[in-house]
Amino acid sequence: MLPTERRAEIIQKLEKNNFLELKTLHKELNISMETLRRDVQQLVKDDLVLKEYGGIRINKEQNGESAIERRLDRQLDKKKSIAQKALKEIQDGDCIYLDSGSTTLQIAKGLDSKNNLTIVTNSIPVLIQCMEYGHSLISIGGKIRASEQSLTQFDFLFNFERLNINKGFFCCSGVSAQNGITDYSLEEVETRIRLMNISQQCYLTADSSKINKVVTAKISDAKDFNWFITDDAIDHKDKQALETAGLKVL
Repeated sequence: MLPTERRAEIIQKLEKNNFLELKTLHKELNISMETLRRDVQQLVKDDLVLKEYGGIRINKEQNGESAIERRLDRQLDKKKSIAQKALKEIQDGDCIYLDSGSTTLQIAKGLDSKNNLTIVTNSIPVLIQCMEYGHSLISIGGKIRASEQSLTQFDFLFNFERLNINKGFFCCSGVSAQNGITDYSLEEVETRIRLMNISQQCYLTADSSKINKVVTAKISDAKDFNWFITDDAIDHKDKQALETAGLKVL
C-alpha cells in the first residue's frame, strides 16, 4: 500500500471513530510503528490530525466540521461515482441548484457535457468550475463562509422566490433514517431549507460514510428529499431503512 493510500485509510478510520490509539492502528494496518509515526507526522504537518497522548484524532474546526479543502480528496472515487449518477438526472435546458460541498463540486466538473443549463449555486468553487462551460450562472449572494467557500444569509441581496429550480442537489454531513438529514452549520442548513422549498425535485448527495451519522443541525426528515444519490458501498440494511423512511436511493 502506498503512503498516500495508507494515510487516506487512517483518515477514514478517524472519521468513524474520532480518536484512535496508535497501537490499534499499528495492528489494523499491519505496519511497523516507525512507518505509522512517519504517517502521523505527515498528517499532523498537513493539518489533518491532532496528536494526543497515546493516539490521534481528526483535526476539525471548533464547530466540528472540517474545512472543504481538507475534504476534497476524501472518498474521491465515491464522490465521482455519485456525480456520474447525478449527471444522468440532469437534462439539457434544466435550471439546477448545486449546493456547497465537495460532492457537488464533482457534479459541476461534468456539466461541460450538458447544454443550455441555468446553474444556481452558493458555492464559489462551483462558480469557478462552471464559468467556461457557457451555461447561465446565478450566484446567491450574501455572507461569505470561508471554510466552505460558500455564501449564506442572502435574503437582503437575492430575491430567490422568483427562481424556478427544476432540480436541486444538496449536500449534508449526516444521513439517518431515524434522525433525518443533518449538517454542522446552522447557516448552511437555513440556506439549504430555503432552496429545497423552491426546488421541484430535491436530490440528497452524500457518500456512504455519512450514513447513520447525526450531527449538529437538522436540515429535514429523510422523506423530504425525492432521491438519495450515494455510492454502491451502501449497506443493504441501511438502504432498506432509508427507503422505509421515505427516501428513495439511487
